[in-house]
Amino acid sequence: MLERITTQPDNYAPFLLSQGIRFGKLLFISGQAGAGDDGRIVEGGFRAQGEQAFANLRRALEAGGSSLKDVIKVTIFVTDMGNFEEVVALRRKFFSAPYPADTIAEIKALYDPKAMIEIEAIAAVRDDAER
Repeated sequence: MLERITTQPDNYAPFLLSQGIRFGKLLFISGQAGAGDDGRIVEGGFRAQGEQAFANLRRALEAGGSSLKDVIKVTIFVTDMGNFEEVVALRRKFFSAPYPADTIAEIKALYDPKAMIEIEAIAAVRDDAER
């Protein structure tokens, strides 16, 4: 059975998509960009957006009964591969060994012209006894 995952505020509702979908013990999280609670991309450049994107990812994962440590696969989209070292630094800060499988791809643009990074993930959902 599919379960829709939302957080508040839910900046995804106007676009007819879910922040995440839980299916059994798997959680699929939609792309999380560097947008604050107001839905606007945060100021401060790539690193600030990356920090916010990971914070948004953490919030969505927790809303679905998972966490950053349970991420199995992550896909990170950037608009400039020149920020690759910053992506590695963000991964080092927010993930720990064993690190999730990962794809990093440079793309032409994201949903907002100011957005420079977006992160989507697949994570395990553990029983309370397993956490």
